[in-house]
Amino acid sequence: MRRYLPLLLISFLLVVAAVAGTFLAGQASRQNPESVKAILVYTSLPVEQAAALAQEYEKKAGVRVNVVPLAAADLLAKLQLEKSAPRADVVLAGSATLDAAQRAKLLAEYASVETDIIPGRFCDENDFWTGLWYDPVVFAANRDFLKKLPQAPAKWADLPGLTGVRLVMTDFLVADEAANLLYSMAAAKGEVEALAYMAKLHPAIVQYAKFLATPSRAVGLGEADIAITAQSEAIRYGKDGFPLQIITPADGTVINITGAGLAAGAPRAAEAGRFIDWLTGDEAQIVLRVNKAYMIPTNPESVYAKDYDAKKVLTFPVKAALAPEQKSKLLDKWVQTVRLGPR
Repeated sequence: MRRYLPLLLISFLLVVAAVAGTFLAGQASRQNPESVKAILVYTSLPVEQAAALAQEYEKKAGVRVNVVPLAAADLLAKLQLEKSAPRADVVLAGSATLDAAQRAKLLAEYASVETDIIPGRFCDENDFWTGLWYDPVVFAANRDFLKKLPQAPAKWADLPGLTGVRLVMTDFLVADEAANLLYSMAAAKGEVEALAYMAKLHPAIVQYAKFLATPSRAVGLGEADIAITAQSEAIRYGKDGFPLQIITPADGTVINITGAGLAAGAPRAAEAGRFIDWLTGDEAQIVLRVNKAYMIPTNPESVYAKDYDAKKVLTFPVKAALAPEQKSKLLDKWVQTVRLGPR
């Protein structure tokens, strides 16, 4: 028996080595980026939102989502630069950026059972991008200030008539989401009327803020009386205990839509499509709410749609959207005649 012990020992060691080799190979495949499914997303969303969505999808689907945060103009420039050898799979951005990408033929058509649920007013008519959530511009009023008024403002026309009111809004120069108010008013009422209205508001504006969150915060702290602001920011500060009341303008407003499109020539189009589908659902909405982002889902079947009275959100009757050149010229006129004008 002893003479067989060396042979048995060698056999045992060979088995152990084989098992260990298989285990280590499996570990290597899991750790090797080349063996992991992955997609590349270019986005203009806040980094914390995009990163949280990417992490959750990776946990759920086992697909790594590599996020590249970019300003809207840089995002478009990068897609254009890479047009001959595309790298991105998904573009996650505001509707204006997605429209610009579509016009430059930087997006590909994509439709699925999930995207088909989204109402057409939130999507590109030819399926080049799908709206995921939207954020209306509202009035966020300090509750103590409202108690002093005989009647709360209900329409845009009511704001200039409020005696002694302190208004705050985000500077149109620093965020497209803020400037969309000016563009939509001009598209609905004409450039002259839109600029005239902004000139009426100007004397009462105590701050043109540098960030979208600032107006709601200023009103909550009593540093201003009414903010012209994104509804999601007003909800966020309200949930944090600030004394805010949200008023949706009865005569219409502008909504900022966030959507996703399949990049033209996407190297991983199938995986990218599944990620877009996931973004339309409630798992993505849960991620947003955990990160205190309270936008309205475009998906009418979302369990979170009932949290909002979407029927109250009337949009301006825009006949034709302004072209990028028109927007640029209008913004320049606003700066010259309103922003830098006398109070």
